[in-house]
Amino acid sequence: MFDTLYTNRDIFEHFTHDASVLPMEFLPMWKRQFLRKTQQIERSNWFNGRLDAVGVAEIIDQIRTHGALSTHSFQSEQPGPRAMWDRPAHKQTLDYLWYAGQLATCYRKNFVKYYNLPERVFPDHLDKQVHSNDAQIDFLCTTALERLGIATPKEIQHFWDAMTVGEVKSWIERTDLNIVTVQAADGSLTDGYTFPDIEERLNHLPAANTRIRIINPFDPATRDRIRLKRLFGFDYKIEMFVPAAKRKWGYYVYPILQGHRFIGRIEVKAERAKSKMTIHNLWCEDRVKWTPSRVSKLDAELDRLGRFVGVKAINWNCSKQPNHQA
Repeated sequence: MFDTLYTNRDIFEHFTHDASVLPMEFLPMWKRQFLRKTQQIERSNWFNGRLDAVGVAEIIDQIRTHGALSTHSFQSEQPGPRAMWDRPAHKQTLDYLWYAGQLATCYRKNFVKYYNLPERVFPDHLDKQVHSNDAQIDFLCTTALERLGIATPKEIQHFWDAMTVGEVKSWIERTDLNIVTVQAADGSLTDGYTFPDIEERLNHLPAANTRIRIINPFDPATRDRIRLKRLFGFDYKIEMFVPAAKRKWGYYVYPILQGHRFIGRIEVKAERAKSKMTIHNLWCEDRVKWTPSRVSKLDAELDRLGRFVGVKAINWNCSKQPNHQA
């Protein structure tokens, strides 16, 4: 699917909260993010080892001559041992140029980026559009709030992470919005902003069904962990960077959503070379009854997930009757 979207130039890849794919029509309103990330990088020490202007020109010239190249096409390794997070100079430079919009991802192979010149990736009619900074902020804040429905300024900022909270507050001041009070999962009340037609929007929402969904940890519904806990009472953290002995759940654990409620979490590992997917752990939230119907719906979702990632066998390495919260 993503190969087709890349080929048709329907999407481009850049940084929101992390490396993300965005609709190509966002490109004209994303120019400020290229500049913003460039300025952030130049103020940090994380890219101090990148190549000088001559090295940058050589990388761009190689891509211009040979077409899309990955980090493996370049060599700038330093002798001796290297710390875990150290990156060679060419990799720092490629990342810097990608953040700055001077290179673009045209596709990936096994998660490895292939970089190309932006004019070979971005449609000309979009790349040449010029919009004011305020127009770009208006677009980013509007599209964030459209997806969030009701949100605080910090939540609007956090959605794209392409503007500051101060810029969001300025946008709110010049925009026709309503203030509404939302009750959190624990009963507390929080004010947020929404569009004046919020009631009409809510009335046109499709009814939540009872299908079970396994949610990616970086899905927009879950990646703002503070908002997730406030609205749904679901305390979630991705623990891949937590030392194994300190993990509460596991290396890579997915939230489980049913309707409008997060009912549990599941540790699943796919081994594509063996065409199998293994369920290592399953937990349900407090006050969730694990019925035969839920078991059946989880089986259906695991079948769907297996097809999506391209594996045939689904193996249980734990009981289908989940543990309660750890």
